[in-house]
Amino acid sequence: MTLFVLAYLGGVLTIISPCILPVLPFVFARADRPFLRSGLPMLAGMALTFALIATLAAVGGGWAVEANQYGRFAAIALLALFGLMLLFPTLSDRMTRPLVALGARLSQSAQEKGETSIVPSLLLGIATGLLWAPCAGPVLGLILTGAALQGANLQTSLLLTAYAAGAATSLALALLIGGRLFAAMKRSIGAGEWIRRGLGVAVLAAVAAIALGLDTGLLTRLSLASTASLEQNLLDRFHTAPRENTAMMQAKPDASGNQTLPIEGEMPTLPNATAWLNSPPLTNADLKGKVVLVDFWTYSCINCLRTLPYVRAWAEKYKDQGLVVIGVHTPEFAFEKKLDNVKQATVDLKVNYPVAIDNDYAIWRAFHNQYWPAHYFIDANGFIRHMHAGEGNYDQSERVIQQLLAEAGRGGAPSMPLVSVSGSGTEAAPSKGDVRSPETYVGYDRAENFISTGGAVQDAPHVYRVNETPKLNEWGLTGDWTVSEEHAALNARDGSIVYRFHARDLHLVLGPAADGKPVRFRVTLDGAAPGDNHGTDTDADGYGTITGQRLYQLIRQTSEIADRTFRIEFLDPGAQAYAFTFG
Repeated sequence: MTLFVLAYLGGVLTIISPCILPVLPFVFARADRPFLRSGLPMLAGMALTFALIATLAAVGGGWAVEANQYGRFAAIALLALFGLMLLFPTLSDRMTRPLVALGARLSQSAQEKGETSIVPSLLLGIATGLLWAPCAGPVLGLILTGAALQGANLQTSLLLTAYAAGAATSLALALLIGGRLFAAMKRSIGAGEWIRRGLGVAVLAAVAAIALGLDTGLLTRLSLASTASLEQNLLDRFHTAPRENTAMMQAKPDASGNQTLPIEGEMPTLPNATAWLNSPPLTNADLKGKVVLVDFWTYSCINCLRTLPYVRAWAEKYKDQGLVVIGVHTPEFAFEKKLDNVKQATVDLKVNYPVAIDNDYAIWRAFHNQYWPAHYFIDANGFIRHMHAGEGNYDQSERVIQQLLAEAGRGGAPSMPLVSVSGSGTEAAPSKGDVRSPETYVGYDRAENFISTGGAVQDAPHVYRVNETPKLNEWGLTGDWTVSEEHAALNARDGSIVYRFHARDLHLVLGPAADGKPVRFRVTLDGAAPGDNHGTDTDADGYGTITGQRLYQLIRQTSEIADRTFRIEFLDPGAQAYAFTFG
């Protein structure tokens, strides 16, 4: 019951969220009509449509989002027509003239039954609900997270309905107040026709805001800033805080040199993964009596790639002593959600242990994880005993494995020598102490130090230029690109990216054109071919080809490390660039 109350109150707060603003004109446009026959059906249609869309989002994932997007297009068209009809009464007359006879028959039938048709208001509510669906805060996020963790069920749908009912309640109150204001304005001003036209302008302005993406972009970001604190207070009041295990104590040596490993809580129940590779689905019961290493990774993450040689070595060395390694593949970029891409990556990277595909972040959230990579060490009794985030401390991590195996009665493990690993290519250890360039994202959502003239034009084709020599860690695009939230896509050949960096290695996460056609490229270092400084994905002349969506090593310097200017020119259109990383 507490969860339903929380969901309802979270919905009530939605009305003060700026992303609800485009919906309000459609509500107030019917404020002068009887509430029970007009306002209430509209709000009911809006709430039920929102609950349905949110349920589909929880159940269906990407295809539901696409369905909702098409619904938004239809709703925008319907509501734009509604606004024009308010603005131009003659248009309203012409549009409704063919329906007069049908409306008369429906009205006559309704009167005979002692009721009035509510279908138009219900349909308007359904259209409005499609536009309202993107408005979300922490409470709605909690509900959808629960659906991802436990699977969508009747409780999820009821919670979403409670959330929608809360929002409909606050809108109903606004509608009732708005109705009184509407009537008072007509009595005092006597300008009903101008009010009607004003509402039409407001509706069209709201439609324009929605069509431009302001309801899901700027206004949604304002919503998070303005309502998140209120909703979070509700969460803090009604929801017990999850067990903290993201800042675990590090193992420390005792007087004898052995590691003291405190119990940091139980291993969470493994939620349903999207899929499993190299293994049937594993549960906590399947892992009972085993020492478990859970490795959160994603295949285009350079830090994850550099830890893989150790994880592979541990999995192979200790599998007969009772160690089970589970790689939890939690994607950072959209292309990493594609199962075929991950399958190919596990083959290319020689990952033979079980891999759980965590596209919905269900396992990530169950562990309250925050890092790529992150290693959780779990003893044979199901308790988390150690956690390590990021690269390094490999000897210590292996000694933790040995101690947990010893505690489980696997006597041979502690006496084994530690693994000796030497990674190559993208798996090689980074250059110590001489990396001065940070991970840099190309998509506008997280881009920094972008120097192309005019800045990034979001989600639209644009011809970019770089008119200055980049300083350290500055970068820019040249040519015809479309910059989206996550990546930049090249629309015509001969586009390029320039970056001034300081590191031994330069990597770039790249993908081919949307149709999968390979994209040829050439890289230069300070204006010349890289020669012996080429990476594993380029030759000495700097040439290479994008054949799949992954991380490409473009530069590995053998000469003295200094500030260098890197440029990659694409000889074919369609290249997609995501993020630079260095080592």
